[in-house]
Amino acid sequence: MAAGSAAPRVLNVNVGVLGHIDSGKTALARALSTTGSTAAFDRAPQSRARGITLDLGFSCLRTALPPQLGPGPGELQFTLVDCPGHASLIRTIIGGAQIIDLMMLVIDVTKGMQTQSAECLVIGQIACQKMVVVLNKIDLLPEGKRQSAIEKMTKKMQKTLENTKFCGCPIVAVAAKPGGPEAPESENPLGVSELIEVLKSQVYLPSRDPSGQFLMAVDHCFSIKGQGTVMTGTILSGSVSLGDNVEIPALKVTKKVKSMQMFHTPVTYAMQGDRVGICVTQFDPKLLERGLICTPESLHTIHAAIISLKKIQYFRGALQTKAKFHITVGHETVMGRVMFFSPAPADFNEDINENAFDFDKDYLYQEEYLSKDSNSSENKENDQAEVQIPRQQWALLEFEKPVTCPKLCLVIGSKLDTDIHANTCRLAFHGVLLQGMEDKNYMETFLPKLKVYKLKHKEGQVERVMDDYSVIGRSLFKKETNIQIFVGLKVKLSTGEDGIIDGGFGQSGKFKIRIPDGLKPDTKMLLTVASKKKSKAGKGDTTKEDESSKNDSAQPVTISLLFKRYVFDTQKKMIQS
Repeated sequence: MAAGSAAPRVLNVNVGVLGHIDSGKTALARALSTTGSTAAFDRAPQSRARGITLDLGFSCLRTALPPQLGPGPGELQFTLVDCPGHASLIRTIIGGAQIIDLMMLVIDVTKGMQTQSAECLVIGQIACQKMVVVLNKIDLLPEGKRQSAIEKMTKKMQKTLENTKFCGCPIVAVAAKPGGPEAPESENPLGVSELIEVLKSQVYLPSRDPSGQFLMAVDHCFSIKGQGTVMTGTILSGSVSLGDNVEIPALKVTKKVKSMQMFHTPVTYAMQGDRVGICVTQFDPKLLERGLICTPESLHTIHAAIISLKKIQYFRGALQTKAKFHITVGHETVMGRVMFFSPAPADFNEDINENAFDFDKDYLYQEEYLSKDSNSSENKENDQAEVQIPRQQWALLEFEKPVTCPKLCLVIGSKLDTDIHANTCRLAFHGVLLQGMEDKNYMETFLPKLKVYKLKHKEGQVERVMDDYSVIGRSLFKKETNIQIFVGLKVKLSTGEDGIIDGGFGQSGKFKIRIPDGLKPDTKMLLTVASKKKSKAGKGDTTKEDESSKNDSAQPVTISLLFKRYVFDTQKKMIQS
């Protein structure tokens, strides 16, 4: 934890400041923080011009280590990650959420929950363990009614959070910038010292592990004259020391760490969870605005992936196979196509390791992600039947352009092209990346190993009996079907007999079925009667035929053919268990 050996212990905790646009997140971060970092407080010219936060801003607040974090002198450093609230910037927030230990959801007390506050809450539930709700702008409430308005909004927020993992979290009322952005700096913020105490009470020791491969999410890159190029970001895993080599995988470039700083303090070592600036030489900062840097050769660039996933409950509508989503992996967001699949029905209730994928098992292809409100065709047919939901579901993601990411990283799928002003959640699913496909030709080299099958069910009818051990069938195949590939497959007659397809019969798609145990006498009777009537009808005895067809042909003998076919099997073999 310590930055250098002599310095007192500094524990870094990343606090995400999330919320709807104009709820006052940047003002709150400024009121809280004592040390601004290079990226903080809307320093980007476009941010200042538009008056909104366009990128993750970082600043820090240092305070004494609270007693629950262990004895001894030391400091607690809150790194405040000010996430943009503008709807089109949600992909930046998703990138930021992966490095957050504690979240502050900022709510404009005069407006309450808004569309993006809800989306931020969803991201928080996926990526974060603890939350504090901050009701901002209380200076806008008339003083006489202020207390009752705050209590009313507090109750409302408690109700909203009831069914989330943040149920019962602290709710604090503040005015980060009384009088608004134009007010003089002499105006003191309200409630901010109380908020700092609440944050201290909520802090826990985040699990930090210096071992493993170094991986850092870089969110800013700039040059300092005479020094080199500085990449600032948060370490997602492992650790880094002076003199280490680090790779920028997106550019296939490796550089040596020349110096490091944490909030303007030089350090020689940094580890998971730390916010750090790393200086390298002879590297053009324009090449990397944001992205990942890592231990050389430790990251993979992938074209497709298998993920385990869960649907986000607030997303309206089904998740359909073959649909396209914006897929956020690490700090990248790319378009990707999905194919959903589940365990084989017999394994629906089995406990499955969420962080590993078993290529030896068979999986069932799904037209859509199965959820309580699924309406797949099978369920339509038997409305009464309860939709069986497996404990775990997966998806194959195929990216429109390759992405660079670590294994087991968080994946979020969203529909960011939904109208920004529509009051609807655009985040559709979240999951864990289990297996990436690095080969561009993964369709040929990798996918055939993935045993996802479709169940096929074809129905035809028995046309007539040939002898006690064989019948002729029709309507199971089209005229142009090559019946040869179906020879040897088992079928079942609606009267109970098992049969085997023996070959084609004539040119019109009819076929011969062998019945190894012979036809039952009743079946033979039924079929003989039916074919006699047909032949009579042929001789012009139409009136009788019409009457008899009312009685009999309502019950033709049907032929069922069931088999499964693996989606990625190049030979398209049909398999019967």
